[in-house]
This record gives sequence, C-alpha cells and structure tokens, in this order.
Amino acid sequence: MRVLIVGSLDGYIGAASKIALQRGAKVAHTDSIDGALHALRAAAGIDLVLIDVKLDIEALIRSLKAERFTVPVIACGIGTDAPAAVKAIRSGAKEYIPLPPDADLIAAVLEAVAAESHAIVCEDPAMTRVLRLADQIAPSDASVLITGESGTGKELMARYIHRKSRRAGERFVSVNCAAIPENLLESELFGHEKGAFTGAVARRLGKFEEASGGTMFLDEISEMHPRLQAKLLRAIQEREIDRVGGTQPVKVDFRLIATTNRAIEQEVKAGTFREDLFFRINVVTVTLPPLRGRPRDIPLLARYFVRKYTEANSLPERPLSEAALALLTAHHWRGNVRELENTMHRAVLLAQGNEIPPDAIHLSSDLLAPADAAPAPVVPPAAAAAAAHGARLPGSGTGGLVGKTVAEVERDLIIDTLQHCLGNRTHAATILGISIRTLRNKLKQYTEDGIEVPPPREVDRAVLQDG
Repeated sequence: MRVLIVGSLDGYIGAASKIALQRGAKVAHTDSIDGALHALRAAAGIDLVLIDVKLDIEALIRSLKAERFTVPVIACGIGTDAPAAVKAIRSGAKEYIPLPPDADLIAAVLEAVAAESHAIVCEDPAMTRVLRLADQIAPSDASVLITGESGTGKELMARYIHRKSRRAGERFVSVNCAAIPENLLESELFGHEKGAFTGAVARRLGKFEEASGGTMFLDEISEMHPRLQAKLLRAIQEREIDRVGGTQPVKVDFRLIATTNRAIEQEVKAGTFREDLFFRINVVTVTLPPLRGRPRDIPLLARYFVRKYTEANSLPERPLSEAALALLTAHHWRGNVRELENTMHRAVLLAQGNEIPPDAIHLSSDLLAPADAAPAPVVPPAAAAAAAHGARLPGSGTGGLVGKTVAEVERDLIIDTLQHCLGNRTHAATILGISIRTLRNKLKQYTEDGIEVPPPREVDRAVLQDG
C-alpha cells in the first residue's frame, strides 16, 4: 500500500504518516496538487491520496479524470467540519477523515482500499483443482491466460497467483482493455512524452513501466485492437516498450497475466486476435468453472457474503434459512459469483427477523439464462415451500407488468423499494443498483409530477439538504 499525502494537514502530517507506516503502508508527501500529479505521472504506484481539505479537491479530481488516474482520494480536515466534508465529497472525494487523525479510522480506510476482498472461498472439487494448478504455476514467471464466464472471479485468481509468486512484494498493475478506448489504451499501457498528442501536458509513464518488477494484469485482452496487439507482442518478446512520442525504447521486467471471457481460439480463427500473441500469452491456461459448475460452493459463498455485508452495514447477524439456501442452490447464476454477491448484499439489507428468509432473496429470471445452458436443477421441497411463502423462484412470470410503460415500472420499483427501506435513500439506491444522485433526481421528478414519495429518514435528511 502506497499513500500520498498532499498538503500540510494543519501540521498533522507526522501523525498521519506514522499511523499509516505502522499499518504497513509506504508514505510520500507533497505540498501541492501539481506535486501530486507529478508523482502519479512518474508511476510511483500510488494506491491512496490523503489531501488537505483546504486545497482545491475538485481541481485534483478533474485532473485525475482527464489523465485517467483511478486512485481513490480521501479528504482530511480539522474536526467534524460538516460544510467542508460535504464540499469535499461533492467534489469527488471518497471519504472525509477529521483531524487530528484517529488510528483506527485511518487503519479502516487503508484496509478498505488495500483488501478489496481478495479471498478465494471454495470447497467444491471443481474449484479446488483450479487452485492446485494456480499454486503449482504461481512461483514461475510464465505468462498465464485465465478464462471463464463474466463474474467467475478471474481478477481474483490473477491476484491470487501474484500473491503466491516471487513477485508478491512488488506491484500488481491492472488494466481493463475493454473499458478504455483504443486511442487512449496505447498511452495508458506504454506511456507518452510531453506533447505527443493533444492533452499530453507532461511525460507520463505507462502501466508497463509501473509494473516493472511486478505483475502486469490485462483484463479482457481479447478486446484489444489488433494494432495494439502487435505492440504488446513486442513488449512480451523483447521486454521493452516505446512510449507514445518517444524516441528510445524502455526496458521493463514484468510477469503477464491476462483474462478473457471469450473463446479466444475462435477470435484467432476469425482474425481479430493475433495467433502469435495468443501463443505468447497462453503458456499456461487457468479455466475458472461457472458457479453452477461448483454447486457445493454456493452455500459457502452465500454465508461468506452475508457475514461480509452484515459487518459492512453494521446490521445484526442473521443466518440463512433452509428455504433461502434451497432457492440459492436451485438458481442458474448466469452472473456467477458476482451475481450471488449482489443478491446476498440485497438480502442482508432487506432481511427482518431472526434469519434471512426466502422473500429477501431476489433472483433474476432463468429466462435470462443462455440458450445452451444446462437445465436448472429440480427445485427441492424446501424451495417449493419457500415459493408458497411468497419468494420469487427462478422463472417467475412478469404478466403483472403487461400494460405498463417502462417508466411506470421503474417508478413503482423505486418507490416500493424506498418504502421497504423505510425511506432510507442510501439502502434503496444500493438495492436498486443506482447512485444516490440518480435516485434523488428520480424522486425529485416524481414529486414534481404530483406522485407521493416516502419521506427520508432523519439520518438522511441532512445529507439531502446539503446535496
């Protein structure tokens, strides 16, 4: 964990640094936003920025977005200064920490940024076999291609291999090839010189240079444009890269791990992925099974996510009922572990009573499952009993929605969810999978249209007034 402190923090730099160092972080300091940007451009591998709330946080966030830095920013200021905290959050800061610094609070922030829940939870033989393979290949420097459906945990496996490798003490640098436009991805990967193109205001080192000594992780590599594939092939073969606008090659030392959710051999046959690059990245293939292919892990993962989100939301611990577990086991899980995690997060927020009942389990319809998917397992008697209590089983119909517009269905869903959450905007937005800002805008429109909207709880009222 590398932490960059920006500003004076009203003289509390020493205390904040000491706490971060005690928690295993490496700490750097700069007085200005320009200094912070310089450190980020130099591929210093910053994981977290702590910035004095008196500085122009909005300008920093704007610069980070313009230059495609994804480092989280935490604002710090004297005491519980509510207006300053609200302004910082609205400017784009992830959190506000009052000064003087509290050791437990800073530790919690560092843990939240560093951990990212990298545990691999499994007991099904289909997954334990994959882990044994990962353990076997991790100590080498061989390139690894991780394949599997979306949501199976490919990045989690990549981080697992990195942690088991000889490079574990060095950087793990991740780039999502599908999320960055082709004209920007080249600069992101290989860096650029000042003036190389419009907007290149300073030299910036690319991800390959940042990963030198560690692991370079390319997520969804099959989405990369063929032109960049040629440049990537040279980087892998020669262990050197050319910055955009540069005149001299730069030596780099990295271990490559890549992922794809496509049948990459078909991409090679179709001519959209270079065959020579495929053989370079495919020294070892690790194929992750879909969740439906590791059924023994469904209850294990479900309970793990219940504990995780119960603790995260400071809610009373509730076990999963047998009927709820039966519903989970019977589901197809097209979205795999990611879908299960979101389902359990909703269930934790919606559950009432002494356990998590089946009506807190909101499952997507099996009508969304792929056409070639295996048939869903027979629903156990416990699941049938759950259905009798009103839980929505896979494949439940939508006949009650016929005749309504999409806007009407969305409005009813938002208002019903808000009522279920007793007016809690934050919980409702989480369940709906939208931002609190989007929810606020929707509710404002409904109010203007004369539709009754559940009032916010007192704890939310101040946030809404400030926002």
